[in-house]
Amino acid sequence: MPEDRKDTNRALVRIGFDGTVHKTFRGSEAAERFANEVRVLQHLEARGCHFVPRLISADPQELKIVTTNCGRRVEHISDEKLRSLFVELESYGVRHDDPYPRNVTYRIADGRFCLIDFELATLLEDASAPTQPAPHDK
Repeated sequence: MPEDRKDTNRALVRIGFDGTVHKTFRGSEAAERFANEVRVLQHLEARGCHFVPRLISADPQELKIVTTNCGRRVEHISDEKLRSLFVELESYGVRHDDPYPRNVTYRIADGRFCLIDFELATLLEDASAPTQPAPHDK
């Protein structure tokens, strides 16, 4: 059975045996939050953002998504590094709108801080304009 990682009024998140992340939305506005996270993850993948999960599947009937795993949640991150991650995300046309350490992970495979949990994120006005991906940093 998958391991529970987060169990709140808004979502149940489990890690599958294969390492994938299974998130089921629940509570108030669950369908809207589900749809928003799917839209944002699809946008980020199309823009080539390499420090967010990839959407593997989305089931609107169950309000469930499956994504790749972006590592372990961080326990400590400097305020400067935290700000820089969320600024970098905006270069891909997305404002996270929940810019806290609880939404940052660390991917050991490439030593990269990553961002998760996009259900409250906003696509920026100029999100359709092409951008150059920000350089890979650690």
